[in-house]
Amino acid sequence: MFYREAGDFKTSYAEDNQTFPILFDRYRYYFVLIVGALVIPFIINDYWANSILIPFLIYAIAAIGLNILTGYCGQVSLGTGGFMAVGAYTSYKLMTAFPGLDMISVTLLSGVMTAMVGVAFGLPSLRIKGFYLAVATLAAQFFLVWLFNKVPWFYNYSASGQISAPERDFFYFTNMAVTGPNAESWAKYLFCFFFAFVLAWVARNLTRGSVGRQWMAIRDMDIAAEIIGVNPLKAKLTAFAVSSFYVGIAGALLFTVYLGAAEVGEAFGITKSFLVLFMIIIGGLGSIFGSFAGAAFMVILPVVLRNFLTGTLNWESALATHFEFVIVGGLIMFFLIVEPHGLARLWALAKEKLRLWPFPH
Repeated sequence: MFYREAGDFKTSYAEDNQTFPILFDRYRYYFVLIVGALVIPFIINDYWANSILIPFLIYAIAAIGLNILTGYCGQVSLGTGGFMAVGAYTSYKLMTAFPGLDMISVTLLSGVMTAMVGVAFGLPSLRIKGFYLAVATLAAQFFLVWLFNKVPWFYNYSASGQISAPERDFFYFTNMAVTGPNAESWAKYLFCFFFAFVLAWVARNLTRGSVGRQWMAIRDMDIAAEIIGVNPLKAKLTAFAVSSFYVGIAGALLFTVYLGAAEVGEAFGITKSFLVLFMIIIGGLGSIFGSFAGAAFMVILPVVLRNFLTGTLNWESALATHFEFVIVGGLIMFFLIVEPHGLARLWALAKEKLRLWPFPH
């Protein structure tokens, strides 16, 4: 009975157009923020940080970025792993070339560099779309992985071809390391939580404004959008730039905070692109919440299945890994059959039922 709009009056256009029109939703949102920022850092341990929370936040940022491009603007991309590699290698070069640079600056500059690369590879979207654009972004994926693997300058002429993140602080004068072997789990979690919150807030407001409406007009029918005054060049390239900025930040965080060391073929291969694509398909295209839901599904479910199969049923790890792929794939097919619009649509339907309960109509 708390989930009602009765008595929650709006007296301005801003209140009527807010993200959470129901008071209970706003309280729930503030509660999640308080728990995430002020409670979890004090009770977190290494297992929860490294196995669930940090990868969930990083992949949520990547899923938001891809959702902006594919879900909101309708431009199919299979090059997410390559763009994440651009963010990772940019952060590595910045950390080694400028030792005094803090991690916030490194991460943001990595996103900016990835945005410029994304715009360059987004130029074909002005002439092609659909499967042809998907093939073009797939070519970008393979080219970027080849580039970072074959040009020794990117990994500072290391004999192994790997890149390793040195120890760096959160911000100037904070003396709180978020990378390197001495970084605490709660510090790495807070760093990722900060970026996930800010970027999700920015994405939500972008998609609600004029820029987001131009993206959605291009997605629904690009010819009609151009007739009513939407510039397809500006709309598509801004979508590629913003999406690549988010994906680049996710790649920088994945390398510096989560992995610590990476090799481009293993960490940012084509499987990474498909993983993020599955996240937005399962979570829901054109939904910020769907990006978080899809990331949670693809990060948490394999961990739960692995612990259940090996810990409870005492299966061998190799057999459990194979069954893990089978079960996750089956659940993906089930969700797509039951609700093609993803978990975000199921969540919206549940909220509508709560608003109308106990009336069936």
